[in-house]
Amino acid sequence: MKLKRLLLAAAITLIGASGAARADITVGVTVSATGPAASLGIPEKNTVDLMPKTIAGQKINYIVLDDGSDTTKAVANTRKLITEDKVDVVLGSTITPNSLAMIDVVAENQVPMISMAASARIVEPVDAKRRWVFKTPQNDIMMSLAIATHMANNGVKTVGFIGFADAYGEGWYGEFAKVAALKGLQIVANERYARTDTAVTGQVLKIVAAKPDAVLVAGSGTPAALPQKTLRERGYTGKYYQTHGVANADFLRVGGKDVDDTFLPAGPVLVADQLPASNPVRKSAQAYVAAYEAAHGKGSVSTFGAHAWDAGLLMTAALPAALKKAKPGTPEFRAALRDAIEQVKDLAGAHGIFSMSPTDHLGLDQRAYVMVKIVNGAWKYQP
Repeated sequence: MKLKRLLLAAAITLIGASGAARADITVGVTVSATGPAASLGIPEKNTVDLMPKTIAGQKINYIVLDDGSDTTKAVANTRKLITEDKVDVVLGSTITPNSLAMIDVVAENQVPMISMAASARIVEPVDAKRRWVFKTPQNDIMMSLAIATHMANNGVKTVGFIGFADAYGEGWYGEFAKVAALKGLQIVANERYARTDTAVTGQVLKIVAAKPDAVLVAGSGTPAALPQKTLRERGYTGKYYQTHGVANADFLRVGGKDVDDTFLPAGPVLVADQLPASNPVRKSAQAYVAAYEAAHGKGSVSTFGAHAWDAGLLMTAALPAALKKAKPGTPEFRAALRDAIEQVKDLAGAHGIFSMSPTDHLGLDQRAYVMVKIVNGAWKYQP
Protein backbone atom coordinates (compact mmCIF):
# COMPACT_ATOMS: atom_id res chain seq x y z
CA MET A 1 0.00 0.00 0.00
CA LYS A 2 2.84 2.31 0.93
CA LEU A 3 4.58 1.50 -2.37
CA LYS A 4 1.40 2.37 -4.32
CA ARG A 5 1.18 5.73 -2.55
CA LEU A 6 4.82 6.45 -3.36
CA LEU A 7 4.32 5.52 -7.02
CA LEU A 8 1.18 7.70 -7.19
CA ALA A 9 3.01 10.65 -5.64
CA ALA A 10 5.86 10.23 -8.12
CA ALA A 11 3.39 10.13 -11.02
CA ILE A 12 1.70 13.32 -9.83
CA THR A 13 5.08 15.01 -9.54
CA LEU A 14 5.99 14.00 -13.09
CA ILE A 15 2.63 15.21 -14.44
CA GLY A 16 3.05 18.53 -12.66
CA ALA A 17 6.55 18.95 -14.02
CA SER A 18 5.50 18.17 -17.57
CA GLY A 19 2.48 20.47 -17.27
CA ALA A 20 4.72 23.38 -16.24
CA ALA A 21 6.41 23.43 -19.64
CA ARG A 22 4.36 22.98 -22.81
CA ALA A 23 5.58 21.47 -26.03
CA ASP A 24 3.75 24.18 -28.01
CA ILE A 25 4.66 27.87 -28.25
CA THR A 26 1.73 30.21 -27.59
CA VAL A 27 1.64 33.63 -29.22
CA GLY A 28 -0.82 36.23 -27.93
CA VAL A 29 -1.98 38.95 -30.33
CA THR A 30 -4.07 42.07 -29.67
CA VAL A 31 -4.91 44.30 -32.64
CA SER A 32 -7.36 47.10 -33.37
CA ALA A 33 -9.59 45.22 -35.80
CA THR A 34 -12.55 47.49 -35.01
CA GLY A 35 -12.89 51.15 -34.03
CA PRO A 36 -11.10 54.16 -35.57
CA ALA A 37 -7.93 52.16 -36.29
CA ALA A 38 -9.70 49.24 -37.96
CA SER A 39 -8.16 49.97 -41.36
CA LEU A 40 -4.79 49.35 -39.73
CA GLY A 41 -5.72 46.44 -37.48
CA ILE A 42 -7.62 44.32 -40.00
CA PRO A 43 -4.61 43.72 -42.30
CA GLU A 44 -2.53 42.97 -39.19
CA LYS A 45 -5.08 40.39 -38.07
CA ASN A 46 -5.14 38.92 -41.57
CA THR A 47 -1.34 38.72 -41.56
CA VAL A 48 -1.27 36.64 -38.39
CA ASP A 49 -3.03 33.92 -40.40
CA LEU A 50 0.01 33.87 -42.72
CA MET A 51 2.55 33.36 -39.94
CA PRO A 52 4.26 29.95 -39.57
CA LYS A 53 2.42 27.25 -37.65
CA THR A 54 5.65 25.41 -36.87
CA ILE A 55 9.07 26.86 -36.02
CA ALA A 56 12.16 24.77 -35.26
CA GLY A 57 9.96 21.69 -34.94
CA GLN A 58 7.65 23.33 -32.37
CA LYS A 59 3.95 23.90 -33.00
CA ILE A 60 2.88 27.56 -32.76
CA ASN A 61 -0.57 28.44 -31.37
CA TYR A 62 -1.90 31.95 -32.03
CA ILE A 63 -4.56 33.58 -29.85
CA VAL A 64 -5.87 36.75 -31.54
CA LEU A 65 -7.99 39.33 -29.69
CA ASP A 66 -9.55 42.62 -30.86
CA ASP A 67 -9.01 45.67 -28.65
CA GLY A 68 -11.39 47.89 -30.63
CA SER A 69 -8.80 50.71 -30.83
CA ASP A 70 -9.38 51.21 -27.09
CA THR A 71 -6.54 51.56 -24.60
CA THR A 72 -8.41 49.96 -21.68
CA LYS A 73 -9.37 46.96 -23.80
CA ALA A 74 -5.80 46.56 -25.04
CA VAL A 75 -4.55 46.36 -21.45
CA ALA A 76 -7.31 43.89 -20.52
CA ASN A 77 -6.46 41.73 -23.54
CA THR A 78 -2.80 41.73 -22.60
CA ARG A 79 -3.54 40.68 -19.02
CA LYS A 80 -5.82 37.89 -20.24
CA LEU A 81 -3.27 36.60 -22.74
CA ILE A 82 -0.55 36.52 -20.09
CA THR A 83 -2.40 35.35 -16.98
CA GLU A 84 -5.03 33.04 -18.48
CA ASP A 85 -3.56 31.88 -21.77
CA LYS A 86 0.03 31.83 -20.52
CA VAL A 87 1.44 33.19 -23.78
CA ASP A 88 5.18 33.18 -24.47
CA VAL A 89 5.15 36.46 -26.42
CA VAL A 90 2.69 39.28 -27.14
CA LEU A 91 2.32 40.86 -30.58
CA GLY A 92 0.54 44.24 -30.62
CA SER A 93 -1.08 46.54 -30.42
CA THR A 94 -1.90 48.45 -33.58
CA ILE A 95 -1.74 52.03 -32.30
CA THR A 96 0.60 54.00 -30.08
CA PRO A 97 -1.70 54.77 -27.10
CA ASN A 98 -2.61 51.09 -26.74
CA SER A 99 0.98 49.91 -27.03
CA LEU A 100 2.21 52.43 -24.47
CA ALA A 101 -0.47 51.28 -22.03
CA MET A 102 0.55 47.63 -22.46
CA ILE A 103 4.18 48.19 -21.45
CA ASP A 104 3.53 48.02 -17.69
CA VAL A 105 1.68 44.71 -18.06
CA VAL A 106 4.33 42.89 -20.09
CA ALA A 107 7.16 44.29 -17.97
CA GLU A 108 5.46 43.27 -14.74
CA ASN A 109 5.01 39.72 -16.03
CA GLN A 110 8.32 39.63 -17.91
CA VAL A 111 6.82 38.63 -21.26
CA PRO A 112 8.41 39.93 -24.48
CA MET A 113 6.22 42.18 -26.63
CA ILE A 114 6.60 43.25 -30.26
CA SER A 115 4.46 46.28 -31.07
CA MET A 116 3.10 47.24 -34.50
CA ALA A 117 2.71 50.92 -33.49
CA ALA A 118 4.99 53.77 -34.48
CA SER A 119 5.99 56.06 -31.62
CA ALA A 120 9.61 55.88 -30.52
CA ARG A 121 8.37 56.22 -26.94
CA ILE A 122 7.24 52.59 -27.10
CA VAL A 123 10.87 51.44 -27.08
CA GLU A 124 12.86 54.48 -25.95
CA PRO A 125 14.67 54.67 -23.66
CA VAL A 126 15.40 50.96 -23.18
CA ASP A 127 14.84 51.02 -19.42
CA ALA A 128 13.80 48.30 -16.96
CA LYS A 129 10.32 48.16 -18.47
CA ARG A 130 11.09 48.70 -22.13
CA ARG A 131 13.77 46.04 -22.15
CA TRP A 132 10.81 43.67 -22.69
CA VAL A 133 9.40 45.69 -25.59
CA PHE A 134 10.31 45.80 -29.29
CA LYS A 135 8.55 47.30 -32.31
CA THR A 136 8.61 47.06 -36.10
CA PRO A 137 7.32 50.42 -37.51
CA GLN A 138 9.82 53.13 -38.38
CA ASN A 139 10.39 55.78 -35.71
CA ASP A 140 8.70 59.17 -36.09
CA ILE A 141 12.07 60.96 -36.19
CA MET A 142 13.17 58.93 -39.22
CA MET A 143 10.00 59.72 -41.13
CA SER A 144 9.94 63.35 -39.91
CA LEU A 145 13.41 63.87 -41.33
CA ALA A 146 12.32 62.39 -44.66
CA ILE A 147 9.37 64.82 -44.82
CA ALA A 148 11.36 67.88 -43.72
CA THR A 149 14.12 67.10 -46.22
CA HIS A 150 11.58 66.75 -49.04
CA MET A 151 9.91 70.01 -48.02
CA ALA A 152 13.18 71.93 -47.93
CA ASN A 153 14.24 70.52 -51.30
CA ASN A 154 10.93 71.61 -52.85
CA GLY A 155 10.82 75.24 -51.76
CA VAL A 156 8.72 74.94 -48.62
CA LYS A 157 9.51 77.58 -45.97
CA THR A 158 6.44 77.57 -43.72
CA VAL A 159 4.39 74.61 -42.47
CA GLY A 160 0.97 74.15 -40.88
CA PHE A 161 0.67 71.13 -38.58
CA ILE A 162 -2.48 69.24 -37.56
CA GLY A 163 -2.30 65.94 -35.71
CA PHE A 164 -4.20 63.55 -33.48
CA ALA A 165 -4.84 64.78 -29.94
CA ASP A 166 -3.07 61.76 -28.46
CA ALA A 167 0.38 60.23 -28.14
CA TYR A 168 0.66 59.76 -31.91
CA GLY A 169 0.03 63.41 -32.75
CA GLU A 170 2.11 64.74 -29.86
CA GLY A 171 5.00 62.44 -30.69
CA TRP A 172 4.96 63.52 -34.30
CA TYR A 173 4.86 67.21 -33.46
CA GLY A 174 7.80 66.84 -31.10
CA GLU A 175 9.95 65.03 -33.66
CA PHE A 176 8.92 67.15 -36.64
CA ALA A 177 9.60 70.38 -34.73
CA LYS A 178 13.18 69.22 -34.14
CA VAL A 179 13.95 68.47 -37.78
CA ALA A 180 11.97 71.46 -39.08
CA ALA A 181 14.37 73.76 -37.23
CA LEU A 182 17.34 71.91 -38.70
CA LYS A 183 15.95 72.30 -42.22
CA GLY A 184 15.03 75.98 -41.87
CA LEU A 185 11.27 75.36 -41.80
CA GLN A 186 8.94 77.54 -39.71
CA ILE A 187 5.83 75.96 -38.17
CA VAL A 188 3.16 78.67 -38.39
CA ALA A 189 0.15 76.67 -37.14
CA ASN A 190 -0.16 73.78 -34.68
CA GLU A 191 -3.58 72.13 -34.31
CA ARG A 192 -5.06 68.89 -32.89
CA TYR A 193 -8.17 66.75 -33.39
CA ALA A 194 -9.54 63.48 -32.04
CA ARG A 195 -9.50 60.26 -34.05
CA THR A 196 -13.29 60.10 -33.73
CA ASP A 197 -14.01 63.73 -34.74
CA THR A 198 -16.34 64.28 -37.67
CA ALA A 199 -15.40 67.94 -38.26
CA VAL A 200 -12.21 70.00 -38.03
CA THR A 201 -13.42 73.27 -39.51
CA GLY A 202 -12.13 75.47 -36.69
CA GLN A 203 -8.64 74.00 -36.83
CA VAL A 204 -8.50 74.20 -40.61
CA LEU A 205 -9.59 77.86 -40.68
CA LYS A 206 -6.67 78.72 -38.38
CA ILE A 207 -4.26 76.86 -40.64
CA VAL A 208 -5.59 78.52 -43.81
CA ALA A 209 -5.32 81.94 -42.14
CA ALA A 210 -1.62 81.28 -41.42
CA LYS A 211 -0.99 80.72 -45.16
CA PRO A 212 1.65 77.98 -44.88
CA ASP A 213 3.50 76.71 -47.94
CA ALA A 214 2.65 73.13 -46.88
CA VAL A 215 0.49 71.29 -44.36
CA LEU A 216 1.53 68.13 -42.52
CA VAL A 217 -1.31 65.94 -41.24
CA ALA A 218 -0.06 63.70 -38.42
CA GLY A 219 -2.79 61.08 -38.30
CA SER A 220 -3.18 57.43 -39.17
CA GLY A 221 -5.72 55.34 -41.03
CA THR A 222 -8.90 56.77 -42.49
CA PRO A 223 -9.33 59.53 -39.83
CA ALA A 224 -6.25 61.23 -41.33
CA ALA A 225 -8.28 62.07 -44.46
CA LEU A 226 -10.62 64.47 -42.62
CA PRO A 227 -8.27 67.48 -42.25
CA GLN A 228 -7.11 67.19 -45.84
CA LYS A 229 -10.62 66.98 -47.24
CA THR A 230 -11.58 70.02 -45.15
CA LEU A 231 -8.51 71.94 -46.31
CA ARG A 232 -9.47 71.24 -49.92
CA GLU A 233 -13.02 72.45 -49.24
CA ARG A 234 -11.63 75.69 -47.80
CA GLY A 235 -9.51 76.25 -50.89
CA TYR A 236 -6.05 75.54 -49.55
CA THR A 237 -3.72 75.10 -52.53
CA GLY A 238 -0.33 74.50 -50.89
CA LYS A 239 1.53 71.22 -50.66
CA TYR A 240 0.11 68.34 -48.64
CA TYR A 241 2.08 65.84 -46.57
CA GLN A 242 0.91 62.86 -44.53
CA THR A 243 2.75 60.42 -42.30
CA HIS A 244 3.37 56.72 -42.95
CA GLY A 245 0.29 56.16 -40.81
CA VAL A 246 -1.96 56.49 -43.89
CA ALA A 247 -0.26 53.96 -46.14
CA ASN A 248 -3.22 51.71 -46.88
CA ALA A 249 -5.92 51.38 -49.53
CA ASP A 250 -8.72 52.50 -47.19
CA PHE A 251 -7.11 55.93 -46.84
CA LEU A 252 -7.09 56.27 -50.63
CA ARG A 253 -10.72 55.15 -50.79
CA VAL A 254 -11.93 57.56 -48.10
CA GLY A 255 -9.76 60.46 -49.26
CA GLY A 256 -10.59 60.09 -52.94
CA LYS A 257 -9.40 62.92 -55.18
CA ASP A 258 -8.80 65.14 -52.14
CA VAL A 259 -5.65 63.21 -51.26
CA ASP A 260 -4.15 63.21 -54.76
CA ASP A 261 -0.71 64.88 -55.00
CA THR A 262 0.03 64.14 -51.34
CA PHE A 263 3.60 63.26 -50.33
CA LEU A 264 4.48 60.83 -47.56
CA PRO A 265 7.34 58.63 -46.39
CA ALA A 266 6.51 54.93 -46.32
CA GLY A 267 8.04 51.53 -45.86
CA PRO A 268 9.46 50.11 -49.11
CA VAL A 269 6.76 47.43 -49.10
CA LEU A 270 4.15 49.99 -50.22
CA VAL A 271 5.80 50.30 -53.65
CA ALA A 272 7.80 47.07 -53.68
CA ASP A 273 7.39 46.40 -57.41
CA GLN A 274 8.43 49.96 -58.28
CA LEU A 275 11.73 49.78 -56.42
CA PRO A 276 14.98 49.40 -58.36
CA ALA A 277 16.50 45.92 -58.35
CA SER A 278 19.38 47.29 -56.27
CA ASN A 279 17.12 48.17 -53.32
CA PRO A 280 18.05 45.77 -50.46
CA VAL A 281 14.45 45.50 -49.25
CA ARG A 282 12.79 44.86 -52.62
CA LYS A 283 12.94 41.05 -52.48
CA SER A 284 11.79 40.65 -48.87
CA ALA A 285 9.03 43.23 -49.39
CA GLN A 286 7.80 41.43 -52.50
CA ALA A 287 7.67 38.17 -50.52
CA TYR A 288 5.13 39.66 -48.13
CA VAL A 289 3.10 41.26 -50.93
CA ALA A 290 2.90 37.93 -52.73
CA ALA A 291 1.82 36.05 -49.59
CA TYR A 292 -0.83 38.58 -48.57
CA GLU A 293 -2.29 39.13 -52.03
CA ALA A 294 -2.47 35.37 -52.64
CA ALA A 295 -4.82 35.22 -49.66
CA HIS A 296 -6.72 38.50 -50.03
CA GLY A 297 -6.51 39.58 -53.66
CA LYS A 298 -4.38 41.90 -55.76
CA GLY A 299 -4.01 45.39 -54.37
CA SER A 300 -5.11 44.37 -50.87
CA VAL A 301 -1.71 44.70 -49.19
CA SER A 302 -0.96 47.51 -46.72
CA THR A 303 2.07 48.65 -44.79
CA PHE A 304 0.27 47.91 -41.52
CA GLY A 305 -0.10 44.24 -42.24
CA ALA A 306 3.58 44.34 -43.14
CA HIS A 307 4.41 45.61 -39.63
CA ALA A 308 2.75 42.47 -38.29
CA TRP A 309 4.64 40.36 -40.84
CA ASP A 310 7.92 41.82 -39.63
CA ALA A 311 6.91 41.13 -36.01
CA GLY A 312 6.38 37.52 -37.04
CA LEU A 313 9.77 37.43 -38.78
CA LEU A 314 11.50 38.74 -35.64
CA MET A 315 9.77 36.12 -33.52
CA THR A 316 10.61 33.38 -36.01
CA ALA A 317 14.26 34.40 -36.15
CA ALA A 318 14.59 34.46 -32.35
CA LEU A 319 12.70 31.29 -31.38
CA PRO A 320 15.33 28.67 -32.32
CA ALA A 321 17.90 30.28 -30.00
CA ALA A 322 15.35 30.53 -27.17
CA LEU A 323 14.33 26.88 -27.58
CA LYS A 324 17.93 25.81 -27.01
CA LYS A 325 17.85 27.41 -23.55
CA ALA A 326 14.40 26.60 -22.14
CA LYS A 327 11.00 25.03 -22.78
CA PRO A 328 7.91 27.03 -23.85
CA GLY A 329 5.52 28.00 -21.10
CA THR A 330 8.24 28.86 -18.60
CA PRO A 331 9.66 32.18 -17.31
CA GLU A 332 13.07 30.99 -18.49
CA PHE A 333 11.80 30.58 -22.05
CA ARG A 334 10.22 34.03 -22.11
CA ALA A 335 13.47 35.57 -20.86
CA ALA A 336 15.49 33.60 -23.42
CA LEU A 337 13.15 34.74 -26.19
CA ARG A 338 13.55 38.37 -25.12
CA ASP A 339 17.31 37.97 -25.20
CA ALA A 340 17.20 36.29 -28.61
CA ILE A 341 15.06 39.04 -30.18
CA GLU A 342 17.59 41.57 -28.94
CA GLN A 343 20.33 39.68 -30.79
CA VAL A 344 18.62 39.49 -34.21
CA LYS A 345 20.92 40.91 -36.90
CA ASP A 346 20.55 41.72 -40.61
CA LEU A 347 17.00 40.35 -40.85
CA ALA A 348 15.39 41.36 -44.15
CA GLY A 349 11.76 42.29 -43.55
CA ALA A 350 8.97 43.91 -45.53
CA HIS A 351 9.89 47.37 -44.22
CA GLY A 352 13.65 47.23 -43.89
CA ILE A 353 16.68 45.41 -42.50
CA PHE A 354 16.41 44.75 -38.74
CA SER A 355 19.48 44.66 -36.48
CA MET A 356 18.49 44.82 -32.82
CA SER A 357 20.76 45.61 -29.87
CA PRO A 358 20.47 46.16 -26.10
CA THR A 359 20.03 49.90 -26.75
CA ASP A 360 17.97 49.72 -29.98
CA HIS A 361 14.72 47.75 -29.92
CA LEU A 362 13.67 48.85 -33.41
CA GLY A 363 16.84 48.13 -35.33
CA LEU A 364 15.99 49.89 -38.60
CA ASP A 365 18.13 52.36 -40.56
CA GLN A 366 17.54 54.67 -43.53
CA ARG A 367 16.86 51.70 -45.81
CA ALA A 368 13.47 51.47 -44.08
CA TYR A 369 11.71 54.26 -45.98
CA VAL A 370 11.09 55.73 -49.40
CA MET A 371 9.19 58.85 -50.43
CA VAL A 372 5.85 58.26 -52.12
CA LYS A 373 3.33 60.47 -53.91
CA ILE A 374 -0.37 59.76 -54.39
CA VAL A 375 -1.13 60.06 -58.10
CA ASN A 376 -4.63 59.36 -59.45
CA GLY A 377 -5.49 57.31 -56.39
CA ALA A 378 -2.33 55.18 -56.46
CA TRP A 379 1.03 55.11 -54.70
CA LYS A 380 3.97 56.26 -56.82
CA TYR A 381 7.59 55.80 -55.79
CA GLN A 382 9.60 59.04 -55.76
CA PRO A 383 13.30 58.32 -56.48
